[in-house]
Amino acid sequence: EVQLVESGGGLVHPGGSLRLSCAASLSTRGGYCIGWFRQPPGKEREGVAVVDVNGTPSYADSVKGRFTVSRDNAQKTLYLQMNTMSPEDTAMYYCAADLSAPPGTCAYYARDYHGTGGSLDAWGQGTLVIVSS
Repeated sequence: EVQLVESGGGLVHPGGSLRLSCAASLSTRGGYCIGWFRQPPGKEREGVAVVDVNGTPSYADSVKGRFTVSRDNAQKTLYLQMNTMSPEDTAMYYCAADLSAPPGTCAYYARDYHGTGGSLDAWGQGTLVIVSS
């Protein structure tokens, strides 16, 4: 059974920072992708930042240079550090995982995923991030 539990959302001013956490209880024997997705109000879900089994990150162009995804294997936690935030970053943020992803495929989730496609096996309940003055 896979469990993903997000935390850390909240209200932040434009230009500010926030760190999200995802407690990830999962067991795999091969490649996988785990990362962050978001759904802005009235828009489709999109990929934000994803890491593969080796920890290699991929980012959506809209967050590159501002957001950093990392993981703590000992704590079984995935993080998303968000800096220089803008109102366009307002969204429900989700942690999700594809537990059978072949090597080299995780970048798809960060750059091309828009609500359909792929094979995301598990989702967290989401955490709301609002960027507003």
